[in-house]
Amino acid sequence: MNPDLSALPTGILVVIAIVAVIEITLDVIALVSLYRRPLSQVALGNKWVWVAIILLVNLVGPVLYFVIGRKTDVPEAQPAPTRPSGTTADSIADSLYGRRDDSDAP
Repeated sequence: MNPDLSALPTGILVVIAIVAVIEITLDVIALVSLYRRPLSQVALGNKWVWVAIILLVNLVGPVLYFVIGRKTDVPEAQPAPTRPSGTTADSIADSLYGRRDDSDAP
């Protein structure tokens, strides 16, 4: 059986083309994300399972990966860097140009 796509209305063909582009885009984005993500941050601990889900479950596969397939580890809060105690405009100028010799001052 060979379906004749020219028999379909133009609107339906446009919708099919848009859905196909969306599906391919989601597949590529999900696969790149999966490739770059460390194995410790992948649910089920197996990337090949997610490759199969992404590629075989059409539009739902990439959405499932983005919703439940990625583990997001929250990094431990690191203390904010502290400034050195002598960070003033004068000390910055002194470090750039050397100490000012005040003996020449009027």
